[in-house]
Amino acid sequence: MLSPAPYKLWPLLEPGPISYNTGLSGNHLLSNACLFSCLKMIGLLLSGGMDSTILLASLLREGNQIQPIYIRSQLAWEEEEYASLNRLLQIVKTPQLSNLVTLEVPVGDLYDQHWSTTGEGVPHANTVDAAVFLPGRNGLLILKAGLWCQLHGIPRLALAVLRGNPFEDARPRFFRNFERVLNGSGEPKIEIIYPFVHFTKKEVMQLGTICPLEKTFSCISPTDGVHCGECNKCAERQRAFRSVEMPDLTRYANKMLV
Repeated sequence: MLSPAPYKLWPLLEPGPISYNTGLSGNHLLSNACLFSCLKMIGLLLSGGMDSTILLASLLREGNQIQPIYIRSQLAWEEEEYASLNRLLQIVKTPQLSNLVTLEVPVGDLYDQHWSTTGEGVPHANTVDAAVFLPGRNGLLILKAGLWCQLHGIPRLALAVLRGNPFEDARPRFFRNFERVLNGSGEPKIEIIYPFVHFTKKEVMQLGTICPLEKTFSCISPTDGVHCGECNKCAERQRAFRSVEMPDLTRYANKMLV
């Protein structure tokens, strides 16, 4: 097994079996030793947010070689998000972590004057989750990243989807359907996995208590690379830290108590 990262990010899971949902065959209890031989290289859709960063750490801790994938889509916050992700990857660099692959799936022609592309009228802290839904986004991300993995011989694509996600395109049935579409064109086959699908936000945060979460990025209305502190995603971020009584070291332009 390759040596761990210099940053003390990876000892997240205690030795012994963990519940791991592959999305294809249901839940399995896999020992830590088995995970290395069973999973090997995994593509990971990585935004640099808290959930995908904790999943990255968890997969690395289990001995997997990870290919991080970021997809640009012409969204208003992407420049700050992408810069933050690259800084994070420098902090957690390890031989098990391949260089970031950046793909393009522009949605400007689809979303037109939507708040996600214009940056105007961004859902504020007190809006419901449905306010930040981006139509078709998960399907576009999976299709592009999944095809890239197939073309490069990577048999699995991991997503940081949590139990509390309310959207239809973040559920196992949706991912299984996309998996069948990707595999319908022949070899090589790919498996879409989502290890956190039965975890609440609080449970995921508990896995990441020693991660450098202050270096992650969640904002949909940043200012000069700083979290706005007033949007829907900043509010979710603040609640997540409070749920595990963890100090929130994030820099906010304004910090609302939500």
